[in-house]
Amino acid sequence: MNFQAGMWNYDDRPVDKELLLKVSSRVAQYAPGPVGEYWGKCIGFVFRHCCTTRESQLERQPYVSASGKVFIWDGRLDNRDELVRLVGIQGRALTDVELVAEAFDRWGNNCFITLIGDWAVTVWEPALQKLTLARDYMGVRQLFYYPKPTSLVWASHLEPLATCGDVFTLCEAYLGGYLISYPDAHLTPYAELRSVPPGHFVEVSDKQLHTYAYWKFNPRLSIRYRTDHEYEDHFRHLLRQSIRDRLRSDSRILADLSGGLDSSAIVCLADDVLSKDEDGLGQVDTFSFLVFDEPGEEDSRYLNRVEERRGRIGRHIVLSDANSDTSILQTRHFSATPGFKGRPDMDAMKAAVIHEGRYKVLLSGTGGDEVLGQALDPRIQLADLLRYFQIRDFLTKTIEWSLLLKRPAVHLIAESCLLQLPGFLRAPFLEAGRIEAWLNRSFALRQKLSRRQLTAAEGRWSWSPSTRDWFQTLQALSRRMSIRPPSLEETRYPFLDRRLIEFLIAIPTEQLLRPGHRRSLMRRALSDLLPQEIVQRKTKSSGGRYFSVAFQKHWETIEAALESSWVERLGFVNGIALRRTLGEITNGILPAYFLRVVRALALELWLKDTIERGILKCPSEKQGLIDHYFLKSSA
Repeated sequence: MNFQAGMWNYDDRPVDKELLLKVSSRVAQYAPGPVGEYWGKCIGFVFRHCCTTRESQLERQPYVSASGKVFIWDGRLDNRDELVRLVGIQGRALTDVELVAEAFDRWGNNCFITLIGDWAVTVWEPALQKLTLARDYMGVRQLFYYPKPTSLVWASHLEPLATCGDVFTLCEAYLGGYLISYPDAHLTPYAELRSVPPGHFVEVSDKQLHTYAYWKFNPRLSIRYRTDHEYEDHFRHLLRQSIRDRLRSDSRILADLSGGLDSSAIVCLADDVLSKDEDGLGQVDTFSFLVFDEPGEEDSRYLNRVEERRGRIGRHIVLSDANSDTSILQTRHFSATPGFKGRPDMDAMKAAVIHEGRYKVLLSGTGGDEVLGQALDPRIQLADLLRYFQIRDFLTKTIEWSLLLKRPAVHLIAESCLLQLPGFLRAPFLEAGRIEAWLNRSFALRQKLSRRQLTAAEGRWSWSPSTRDWFQTLQALSRRMSIRPPSLEETRYPFLDRRLIEFLIAIPTEQLLRPGHRRSLMRRALSDLLPQEIVQRKTKSSGGRYFSVAFQKHWETIEAALESSWVERLGFVNGIALRRTLGEITNGILPAYFLRVVRALALELWLKDTIERGILKCPSEKQGLIDHYFLKSSA
């Protein structure tokens, strides 16, 4: 993906060109293309190009429009044809950045809502001395900034800002979200550094920063058809369109294929799109991991069905938990954020395939479970019926779900009633809202972790339970996107297309979830395009055994890491309980939320490394950190 960085000195001091060029050189591996520069009196931009589409090969950035505005664009426009019609320019091919510049010249910040795709953009208006930083609605592309009293520095990667030479303080709010799910998308681990929120733009003028939303969750969206067939046609059209847009590439594309419904749908629909011989689209190859020593492993059976349908065999990598010598505890290079990045052996093997095939674009099924009904709680549907006094349907579906889930109907009724209440009232009654023993209770209370474990965000209580659930789902997905580490390749997510998401929000939940039929709409709509074994698949492979095996092999390293641990000294965890829980995982006993415990271990390793590098201040005592956190929060 493209890389951008910039600096603006409010006091008219010349920009430190050497610093910005040094920042640019440090990320050359992620964007190895041509370097562009723009230098004004007190502002400067650097840009590193990484072409992934034919149009992007023609771009020259930073781009100066006819009106004198300066643009840096990192992204992919999926509604190019529509935008060409809107801006009214015909007769010549425009690059994405030229289209964005034309739209901004016409509509200013109002243009951002018209940009469909994954993108981050910076706009400098010399005449107004105004800078704008904006980001796509889901936050697939990242953009960070560092506000100082007399200057602003920004970059599309967090690492250059974190290693700029300043010493930062921990953001406790970020760590609270990190330990139980995902941090708020506008935060970073450093109190002084911020991220442009998804669906927002940050406007800087007169030394003041203001953040505005250009896209908001709309609870009033509603689409009602008379027949299932109409919903299926609309869904199939939007998913096909989303996949086609993400096939726009100047090279071959690598798609993950696990044999699950999401990855299989992307691959099979991509083949259907490409069968029309459309110009400018990249051919799709597949990549699959097989771990035969995981309990209940069935992926190989299903992905073979997809390959039979395609008439092509993809790249298969066989992993073994028992024979893996690589440690998830390795920290060879600095990481700007805490967290294990994945299995080192798996990452190395996939990187080798990508390098060999010279792939620049990857397709991912991330988001499919969340937006298509796999993760939808049946009690949400029941709570909707109860809220609108549809008592007959409520009782009928309660009995159906009771039989399917093998749970007493009275429990489902009580839990559906609970869903009408705010999170802080529900938390004490639900297992998912209880604070785990290894978390420090004071820290958990300060950060309201009990509520945050239930929902990524509350939403409004005038909304129906299903509407609140949609709002929380999108918040969780945007936070998940915001913590992704930098990558050499551009990963594209067909299930996160804004047009598709807005359609799914607007339709009745019973299109997505029916008793005994999760992902009902997707299965019905794609029944003729997918192998029937995939359409009917209801299982999902797990990777939990890997952590038990890895912890067994490296238990001495784990114990050493937890001696005089920062996570305990700073009051984030209960050290004794954390060691006990890690020991249970080592012995093959996986708690319901064992990945949270893994995150706590990753946080300890990250804190040690970051403090030793002098990037984070070394708090002398827990209270000092707490006082500093509240001071930053109030500021």
